[in-house]
Amino acid sequence: MDLLIFNKVFVMSIKFKGKTSQKFPIPEKMKAWVLGNPDELSLVDKIVEMPDKSEVLIKIDAVAICATDLDVISRGPPALIEGGLPFNKNFTPGHEYMGTVVALGPSVDEFNIGDRVTVEIHSGCGQCKRCRMGMYTSCHNYGLNYGDVNKGHRANGFTTDGGFKQYAINNINTLIKVPDSMSDEEATLVVTAGTTMYGLTELGGLIAGESLVVIGPGPIGLLGVAVGKALGAGPVILIGTRDGRLKIGRQLGADFTLNIKNETDIVKAVKKIVGEKGADYVVECAGTEQALNDAIMMTNRGGKICLAAFPHNAVKINIPHMVINNIYMFGIRGEGKSATHRAMELMKEKKFDAKLVHTHTFDMIDLPIALKYARERIDDAIKIVIKPHNV
Repeated sequence: MDLLIFNKVFVMSIKFKGKTSQKFPIPEKMKAWVLGNPDELSLVDKIVEMPDKSEVLIKIDAVAICATDLDVISRGPPALIEGGLPFNKNFTPGHEYMGTVVALGPSVDEFNIGDRVTVEIHSGCGQCKRCRMGMYTSCHNYGLNYGDVNKGHRANGFTTDGGFKQYAINNINTLIKVPDSMSDEEATLVVTAGTTMYGLTELGGLIAGESLVVIGPGPIGLLGVAVGKALGAGPVILIGTRDGRLKIGRQLGADFTLNIKNETDIVKAVKKIVGEKGADYVVECAGTEQALNDAIMMTNRGGKICLAAFPHNAVKINIPHMVINNIYMFGIRGEGKSATHRAMELMKEKKFDAKLVHTHTFDMIDLPIALKYARERIDDAIKIVIKPHNV
């Protein structure tokens, strides 16, 4: 096996036609966390592969833990590896990462070695109906990137190796340059802000002066408040159960915060603020049956609801009320239509302080502990960042 690995690395080095720099030496192997059975991760050595056309190699400097990572590690979906569940397939999860470009694939001139970049998750196939519409997070060839069915789709951390490792290959269309003024930790949050930006885009985009309710003060919900306020929404209302997170929501721009524990009727509490007709937009980030139905009942006639979280099981919702009142409900997946680029512009201009969402940092070796903090919300953890080269 060792001889085969050596030969593979040797052949790759001979064939590589791109660019590297002595300033950023690239090792033959790297440390990477690999998913075995559900909830079983092992720290192993993996070969550092080199980028092909339209790709770069990134030295990962920071990677954040997302709630979806917890689902992938425990349950599998939405990860899809070689046509099935991701378990025992040498798969590395993690998708919210940033780093430094250390190698350029052939003909790549859009980026330079040494550029700091953060990444989008999805690189669509570029040929299906949805990709041609800019909806590459809804690529019809999702997961078809292996063997004889390789359509070119990649979603690092879901259908291809992700960021809980030291180096990663990314297509250039997933990269956003990071300004020098932005820390590594803050840069990992751009994709989270991009997800909320995508949700607001799908709701219509022009939300200035429109009332916005965000249910669930997790990372997406908190940055949903920030992005919505930066785009001119008002009033912006954040609903949750944890006073500490609601306080952060106010710092990020929420005009009002409501703790469900203190309200006998959360729908009435919202309407007391926005008027009896209800809110124009609701971004639902809790993913519970109760939250979904509350969102429906607090939205005004012709209003819109964005589902930024998803229940693990089927739920019952009040469809008759939606139809009678012409309420629109949208589900979003990831950060489509270049929303991450727009989110970066807001963060670069300091329209809000995303760093408020980052609460903990762990070394690479401590990923299992970090996942426990994220899953159990220990020490009121919100967004946890891993430093891959601190092994």
